Amino acid sequence: MTRNLSDVLDYFLPPKKTPETAASQETSPRGPTTPVETRERGPRRPFPKTEGEQPLQLLPILALPMGDRDVVRAAFTWNLAVEIARLGGRARVLTPDMGDPSPLWPEPGMGPLGTELMPVVARDLGSLYRIALESAVIRHQGPDEKCGVVFVRVPPAWLLKPGEGAPLLRWSLLFSSSRASDLKESYGLSKLILGAQPEARLGVTVHGAHSRREGEEAFNRLAQASEKGIGRDLLSYGLLVDDLHVYRAIVAQRPIGLAHPQAPAARALRDVARRLMHDAGSPNRV
Repeated sequence: MTRNLSDVLDYFLPPKKTPETAASQETSPRGPTTPVETRERGPRRPFPKTEGEQPLQLLPILALPMGDRDVVRAAFTWNLAVEIARLGGRARVLTPDMGDPSPLWPEPGMGPLGTELMPVVARDLGSLYRIALESAVIRHQGPDEKCGVVFVRVPPAWLLKPGEGAPLLRWSLLFSSSRASDLKESYGLSKLILGAQPEARLGVTVHGAHSRREGEEAFNRLAQASEKGIGRDLLSYGLLVDDLHVYRAIVAQRPIGLAHPQAPAARALRDVARRLMHDAGSPNRV
């Protein structure tokens, strides 16, 4: 029976080359095995389990590029995690630990409704990806269990050298205000993400707009620039209106949906959380 989560990583990560496998690839008439071929063959061995033991499952991982001082976007992330929990899903937030207590987040550990904030020690995107995989592996609870999301804060500078961490970006979300400078920044992040992971699902949530029309126009400008300059469509993950409750919740370090459930910002966050849960789908069984 699998006892250590490090065993589970072998299921999701490509096997390391040995002298024997390298030699067989060189002599194979088809040439070296591609990542696609490895995925098509599936796992090399099943995970044994004792009778009555629940199978493992892998929660979807969502990458969110944001800086070390990006308080507003961090607040959106934490509030979305709480909304996922309010919808019945599991929610964890992983963030690289910068040493000193971060002003971005509430206290680490278990939070409202079973949400969890986990500072992790990671030096680059590759190590962050491995930690995210470990954190995403849970035990299946039953047929009626809803999905969840593991939110992972990605320092934008790490996108410049994704390396082995590129798979972490397969599902990514950007927060962008309707200001031209923020839209330009989001376009640059889109190019980095899609350059590292061309088939990534990349979504955008617009915040700070004073009206729905302003938010929709901001998203359309960004989406058109992406289609023209990168050749890829962006997914819309809704609009977070400019609401004072957002900033009050940041100061109070209390989730908006619990402190002010009827506020426009709370309803908008619930809307975005529903879209995330829909796209997350069912967890991957192991």
